[in-house]
Amino acid sequence: MKVITVNTSPFDGQKPGTSGLRKPVQTFMQPNYTENFVQSILDVALVGRVSKDVTLVIGGDGRYFSKPAIDSIVAICAGNGVGRILVAHNGIMSTPAVSAVIRARKADGGIILTASHNPGGPNGDFGIKYNCDNGGPAPDQITNQIFARTKELTSYKTLDQVTGLIKIDQIGEQVVQYEGGQLAVEIVDSVNIYLDLLRTIFDFAQLRSFLATKKILIDAMNGVMGPYVKRILVQELGALEQSAIRCIPMEDFGGEHPDPNLTYAADLVNKMKVGDYDFGAAFDGDGDRNMILGRGGFFVTPSDSLAVLSDNLETIPYFKKNGVKGYARSMPTSRAVDLVASQNKVNVYETPTGWKYFGNLMDAGRVSICGEESFGTGSDHIREKDGLWAVLAWLSVLASVKVDSVETLLKQHWSKNGRYFYARYDYENCESEPCTRMMAHIKQTITDPSFVGQTFKSSNGVEYRVNEAFDYAYTNHLTGEIEGGGGHGLVILFNEGATRAIFRLSGTGSSGATVRLYLEQRESKNVNGNVDDYIKPLAEVALNISKLTQFTGRQAPTVIT
Repeated sequence: MKVITVNTSPFDGQKPGTSGLRKPVQTFMQPNYTENFVQSILDVALVGRVSKDVTLVIGGDGRYFSKPAIDSIVAICAGNGVGRILVAHNGIMSTPAVSAVIRARKADGGIILTASHNPGGPNGDFGIKYNCDNGGPAPDQITNQIFARTKELTSYKTLDQVTGLIKIDQIGEQVVQYEGGQLAVEIVDSVNIYLDLLRTIFDFAQLRSFLATKKILIDAMNGVMGPYVKRILVQELGALEQSAIRCIPMEDFGGEHPDPNLTYAADLVNKMKVGDYDFGAAFDGDGDRNMILGRGGFFVTPSDSLAVLSDNLETIPYFKKNGVKGYARSMPTSRAVDLVASQNKVNVYETPTGWKYFGNLMDAGRVSICGEESFGTGSDHIREKDGLWAVLAWLSVLASVKVDSVETLLKQHWSKNGRYFYARYDYENCESEPCTRMMAHIKQTITDPSFVGQTFKSSNGVEYRVNEAFDYAYTNHLTGEIEGGGGHGLVILFNEGATRAIFRLSGTGSSGATVRLYLEQRESKNVNGNVDDYIKPLAEVALNISKLTQFTGRQAPTVIT
């Protein structure tokens, strides 16, 4: 085989979003589209490095088009002189496992083939994400360089043969020989590498004993987590075989939407409501998100999940040994963990949405646990959010504090710390232009000096007085620099800051626009009250301020969580 140079032209819109480039799969299947983006990644990643000394990890959630994409990546890595790649067995490697493998094998980075919680299949979505040598998503500085490179690329290097270069179903060493060099390829079983890491974090004997007395139901949603759930929860920790459902990874996720929330994981919720189960959980397509349920389908919001785990971290051996350095949350995430930080006298850090913003805090030893309201929770054991870690953390806490249920633990937590009633309204697949105009309208409204001090009233008479309103700009906690000057969400604080509404355009969609409205209200007394009683009046006021229905035509959200 020979290295060849293929002439190409830039494609518009290859800008990575919150976590990688996500587009409809048919977009990635265009001639040169995937190759251009991969070449752009390598052009940035290989700067200052000797290519033959570089090791990269390649894996993903196994969605449609993954195997042809792996073929292309292998050929382009060879064409660019990369010395070694670690490729997932059958192409299947969860996003947290990619981070774990990068760190365990001291690789120089990784390319993850996933569109996370977005649907798969021929008419679904595909995505490519670059992770750095710390195992975490590339920061803005790197993704901006990749995007700049996509706009000027005129050629890419590959081999004159692309398909059949490696056998991804055979674990072990392989070599791709070509004129002038070779590429060492190792097909790895990431489940065992990831399991070895988990053994250093949790007390597996305690977990086995606990699971012997409990009935759990874990839904892999036909995504990448199936092999991990089977190997770790069932084989290693002794959960019943029937505890693990939808554990065969499918290219189209069985025609389902692999997003672990009350809408798209409704089947699991219903099973929990009618079945005799103590604990339930679901994962998204690539395994970095999780949803936690208690007996009877009791739903734990991701914000409450972060707060409860933060408050009980030292029951887990890893944190008992290493200590708790700090907590972090994305700005739209409920401030429930802030209440825990205040009680425990631990620092809490607020960042924009996107796990990449937690990486430097963890690398600097500032943070032990992080979380996002979008069903992402993780710790400094890797540099990605980690769905299975969160499930094992919950089971460890429950085993340690010896309460009778998830619901009891959460209600005890609220009684101790107070509660933030919280909800997120998602308006998916809206037309982009009206959404952009709506956000401009909101920004103009809330930055008018006369806006602060105004009082708004819901139809049932609840009053909300504006105390502060702003376009959220991120001040880097390590450098003190303001990054980007805003654009991370439009925030309105009411009633002395106890109540908050946030508008944001999501960066995880593949087409159109998704508007997210985040709503929260602090309550210190009636902590077991009805969520709707607190959220619906606030939503009504926020929607009136935004004129969302007038701009988008949407009468109701697609998903409420």
